[in-house]
Amino acid sequence: MIGNVNVDIIIGPADPWPQPGTEILVEHGEVRVGGAAGNAALAWQALGVPYQIAGNTGRDQFGDWLRQSFPGHCDRWPVEDTATTFSVGVTHPDGERTFFTIPGHMPLLGLGTVQQSLRIDDLRGGVALICGCYLTDRLVVDYPALFDWLKQHEVEIALDTGWPPSGWTRDIRRRTRDWLPACNHLLLNEVEITSLAEVEDVDTAMGVVAAWMPEDATIVVKQGPAGATGRRAMAQSKPAIIQVAAPDVTPVDTIGAGDVFNAGYLAALAKGDDLAASVAAGVQIASRAVSTLPRRYDSDAA
Repeated sequence: MIGNVNVDIIIGPADPWPQPGTEILVEHGEVRVGGAAGNAALAWQALGVPYQIAGNTGRDQFGDWLRQSFPGHCDRWPVEDTATTFSVGVTHPDGERTFFTIPGHMPLLGLGTVQQSLRIDDLRGGVALICGCYLTDRLVVDYPALFDWLKQHEVEIALDTGWPPSGWTRDIRRRTRDWLPACNHLLLNEVEITSLAEVEDVDTAMGVVAAWMPEDATIVVKQGPAGATGRRAMAQSKPAIIQVAAPDVTPVDTIGAGDVFNAGYLAALAKGDDLAASVAAGVQIASRAVSTLPRRYDSDAA
């Protein structure tokens, strides 16, 4: 796991949005590990999946608490001379949310920190999930070197860019496209992949993006309550599309749903499941997580 680990402060639901200078009461509040990398790592932790996670923190109480959440990993994390990144997430009755995030320590995560954090020889034959791309400013500059380092150690690369804070500008699309030839797995939501491909529908977008990736790569599009769609890239052929519907659940907390999907999908893939079974595992685990509070990741009936 390589990417954004931070603190999330979640409150809500808020309806209507308060006027400036006023105060409202909300039903729920929670401080928890967050960020795309943090969310997926917590899912692996709960599922008993062996993993490693690269990271750093700021020099404050949030940083101390964040490191305590990852025993056995944080001893290799540097402490930066800055605040720890945190996000305040306000949920809304329709399941949507609004985030306010300070940069904090995340832009300081670099290639040296990643190499220091991971016992790379133990990861040979595994998968590295790289996420929060446009929140880790220093690391993203070194992506070519990071990709080379991982491939030299026979580690597959899975990429989940997340939503760029500046939006899908021409430069962002170009930079993302340049990374794809090195990636074995691409995990995006439907808005991200259609924005990257500059087309309106998911199936067409997957075909466009497939041409930029290795032929044996996998592409998965996360579609929330509609489930997920997957395909092998195989740019020179016309592969079947795998679609997995989501179970009918009542969402209570959708924050990090895509990250939990990533965890379930990659865990299944790593143990040898095929693409269809891996997509189904991701959908199942994410559906369970978003419909339970406190959050659960098991597959038992709620």
